[in-house]
Amino acid sequence: MARITKKVKLFIVRMLAEFETPTKTSKAVKDIFNVDVSPQQCELYDPTKRMGQDLSQDLRDKFFEYRRIANQELEAIPIANMRYRLQLLQGLVDKYPDNPVLIPKWAEQAAKEMGGQYTNKQEVDHTSKGESINKPTTIELVAPHVKSTD
Repeated sequence: MARITKKVKLFIVRMLAEFETPTKTSKAVKDIFNVDVSPQQCELYDPTKRMGQDLSQDLRDKFFEYRRIANQELEAIPIANMRYRLQLLQGLVDKYPDNPVLIPKWAEQAAKEMGGQYTNKQEVDHTSKGESINKPTTIELVAPHVKSTD
């Protein structure tokens, strides 16, 4: 096993806390620090894995600090942003406007995005002891008024 410096250890902890795989982390360490570490050695620095159970308290605290920050900064990832996802869908519609199979699927996906179906937010009914409820969306279809010719 390669001996690694504190700086490299923190780098590994940060990458794993930001949900990178041990394999990608191992390759990044080689590219950036020119140090050979195996994916298994990297996994020792992930306290959420069995191999990382004996991680020092200092590195464990850093891992969970980086994980908390990573979870709070989800907006920095473009695909996590609804506007970006809708722009991707619009780009597909623009590129393939005559596709009879995919256009309806993309339109449905866009409607789900706009309707909040891809969020984990729940409405809370404060009158029923704080239990979450799902309120269905109601769409009223109105036919145009047609004059009778009688």
